[in-house]
Amino acid sequence: MVRPGCSMNSILRSASVARRTPHVRTLATPSSSKSSFSQALAEGPTLDDFISGNAPDRVVLGNTKGPRLPSYLKTSIPKGASYTKIKNDLRGLNLHTVCEEARCPNIGDCWGGKEGASPEEGRSAATATIMLMGDTCTRGCRFCSVKTSRAPPPLDPHEPENTAEAISRWGLGYIVLTSVDRDDLADGGAHHFAETIRKIKQKAPHILVEALTGDFAGSLPHVSVVAKSGLDVYAHNIETVEALTPFVRDRRATFRQSLSVLEHAKKEGVRVTKTSIMLGVGEAEDQVMDALRELRKIDVDVVTFGQYMRPTKRHMKVDRYVEPAEFERWKQVAEDMGFMYVASGPLVRSSYKAGEFYIENVLRGKAAEKRTKKLLADQDLAEALDKSR
Repeated sequence: MVRPGCSMNSILRSASVARRTPHVRTLATPSSSKSSFSQALAEGPTLDDFISGNAPDRVVLGNTKGPRLPSYLKTSIPKGASYTKIKNDLRGLNLHTVCEEARCPNIGDCWGGKEGASPEEGRSAATATIMLMGDTCTRGCRFCSVKTSRAPPPLDPHEPENTAEAISRWGLGYIVLTSVDRDDLADGGAHHFAETIRKIKQKAPHILVEALTGDFAGSLPHVSVVAKSGLDVYAHNIETVEALTPFVRDRRATFRQSLSVLEHAKKEGVRVTKTSIMLGVGEAEDQVMDALRELRKIDVDVVTFGQYMRPTKRHMKVDRYVEPAEFERWKQVAEDMGFMYVASGPLVRSSYKAGEFYIENVLRGKAAEKRTKKLLADQDLAEALDKSR
């Protein structure tokens, strides 16, 4: 209906203007977050404060409720000729390392070798952990930053040869091979793993090889394939105590299944078996003791303790940062229980250079002792033959 005193043209003009005017949304109450941010900004230091040196010594950002990273867990940026050499070789041969994929804090120390050493000395002191079968895992453990997928890309048939070639170039005395879990493969990748070890031994027989494997879904015949490949150390990580395993590791990985892998590898004649435990995920002292007792029952030789570090915000939180003194105490406890070697510290990881150096000396010492015994036995035999004549 047209109001009295209004023409039709004026009404149409008013409607046209209304359509062209953008709709403005208004809030019933002002945003409290915006006002509080503005207030905090106004009360904070100004540019003049920073120029004059009156700025506060510490500005707190982010979440202050969680445990803060202690100074002993902070590492320097990796660098050095040996580090660069290893990285370039890996890229050129399309190889992956757990050092990079799992964001290991020791990468600069391990890849860099000895500071101030010659290139040859640096390479001989450097270590790297090659990750076989690609960079994508079929499992999703809550502590690990490696990519996951139900159907990772197919295996690279050239990887065993390329890995052996890279390792022979570096002139190392000890190398660690690990892999993602490949539950999509019929053998879990066991034959691929074993072929890589055989290739390394062919190209560089002097190199000691440690294989850090998954659990092959509990298939002991597949464990045997790797254990009989010519390796020197068979490693498989239990990661945490039995009670926390369902909350820390993928549901397909169990504490008892991991124990069976380590036990079977030893039965197959492997000289040294090794495992690793993360602290700081909520474990209790008696639970750690129980885990160590179970490991000694199956004659595991080497155990390492390290601090769990949250790789991204998508992963489980750190329960606590363990003090160095506590790591030292666990080292003493494990040594008293009869482990051949124990590496324990905030930055220790399963593939840890100091541990590898010790194991290398032990293995080479055992080999030398064996050769000496054989030599003495041959001499005794020769003397006996002389007397019989």
